[in-house]
Amino acid sequence: MRAPRLLSFSTAALLLTLGAAGSATAQAPIKLGDINTYSGIGAPFTGPYRVGVEMAVEEINAKGGVLGRKVEVLFRDDKAQPAEAVKHAQELVESDKVAMITGSFLSNVGLAVSDWAKQNKTMFLASEALTEALTWSKGHDHAVRLRPNTYEQGRMLADRAGKMKYVKWATIGPNYEYGKRAWETFRDRLKELRPDVQLVGEHWPTLGRIEPGPLVTAILNQNPDALYVSLFGSDWLAFVREAQKRGLFQKTFVVGILLGEPEYIDPLKLEAPEGMLVTGYPWYDVKTAGHPEWVARYIKRGDKTPVLGSLIGYITYLSVAEAIKKAGGTETPKLVAAFKGLKVDTPMGPIMFRGADGQSTMGAWVGTTKLDPQRGVGIMVNHEYVPGEKVLPTEEEAKKLRPAN
Repeated sequence: MRAPRLLSFSTAALLLTLGAAGSATAQAPIKLGDINTYSGIGAPFTGPYRVGVEMAVEEINAKGGVLGRKVEVLFRDDKAQPAEAVKHAQELVESDKVAMITGSFLSNVGLAVSDWAKQNKTMFLASEALTEALTWSKGHDHAVRLRPNTYEQGRMLADRAGKMKYVKWATIGPNYEYGKRAWETFRDRLKELRPDVQLVGEHWPTLGRIEPGPLVTAILNQNPDALYVSLFGSDWLAFVREAQKRGLFQKTFVVGILLGEPEYIDPLKLEAPEGMLVTGYPWYDVKTAGHPEWVARYIKRGDKTPVLGSLIGYITYLSVAEAIKKAGGTETPKLVAAFKGLKVDTPMGPIMFRGADGQSTMGAWVGTTKLDPQRGVGIMVNHEYVPGEKVLPTEEEAKKLRPAN
């Protein structure tokens, strides 16, 4: 019998090295790319959003990761520029080999990333960008969205405002995709409910460059009964302070999309207008199972109370983890299929990403603002959580709103 050959030391070492490399590759982290407006006007939302993402990823990894692999997120700042966001998307996929893209704060940026994802067959979960076009008129299978869109939140607010006495309406909002759609969807629903509604003025300042004095003067001269506001961030803060000086809020009822979110009401402290009808996030008063415990973990982690961005960041990565588990891997076709009908348990209750349009059924809280002297800020009272499915078109109707694939 021939004696078995002994491997040379160098050959054995090479095989051991290759085996170790193979094992390392099998256990390499799942890389994901998050592109967001981390500077400028988006920072009050996106800073806490990143904290929420990191919290979710820490908890996921502490439980063994996803499919036995750790999750790693590469963050990029789009600087509120669509071209910058697209550049980052290209680099994250081609150079960093991320499995999918998440994020987007501004609607025009979200649409640009969505179009890139369609052309490059990459999965994109839009966390925040609210324009309904992203999942409807410009929707496609490679893009889904977490937050309730402009159509949903507009209807939530209009359904309440339509029961009120106000007839003469004006609006003010940022002059880009989100501001225009936020107004149009609210206006159209309001007219359905109140055909006698009159529109007396529209005001569209450039995002981040508002000059509030002339705008407040123009609105007062139009003498509306009610004002619909889609301003946010520093634009909203500047407008409030000028409007308070001129008594606008005493003369005009205000409806504000997003304006009950802590990001935008807390910085005003006791200058916050009372009695506004808003969508927002009353984290201090949400009793949904699991939510108080999540708030406690969030505060313990960073010694700060949550804002809506915190919750959105956290749920974004719960959703990503569930999609990868359902897909059984990170290949794009499998992720596209996994997001259709994907169910996710969240601190605000269960949600589902609809198969027809990729829109999740996450809802929003609708309520009225009131000052809380003890906390030193404005809060939401008389609020209710409106599930997304209550105001969304049916999935069959949604299919008709999307272009043919």
